Amino acid sequence: MPGAERPDPIRATLVAILQQLNRAESIHEGRTGDQMLELPDLERLLHRFWAVENDHVKVPLALGLLVRNGLVEVVGGSGYPGKAKAPGRVRYRITAEGKRFLVEAQERSDRIT
Repeated sequence: MPGAERPDPIRATLVAILQQLNRAESIHEGRTGDQMLELPDLERLLHRFWAVENDHVKVPLALGLLVRNGLVEVVGGSGYPGKAKAPGRVRYRITAEGKRFLVEAQERSDRIT
């Protein structure tokens, strides 16, 4: 399509990570420990995502950006509710601010210009 803007790989990856975290939370509603994902889980889920597959974006760097901006929360150590996990493992969960960003990003991409 001539004149169409190419999608920003960083922004697309940020949205994809938030979508996966939101999906995990929705699927496991009521089971707090299962509503979070570890970095290897996110990398596995996104390994075929175009921006990651083409080495435009590294998942750990994008995830760090989301954490720094308060869109994703880090939950680490042994204080997990639910299933017992190995101590020291870090898990990630979407925040309310992350959900707002995700909704706005999806609304913007659904608009016809």
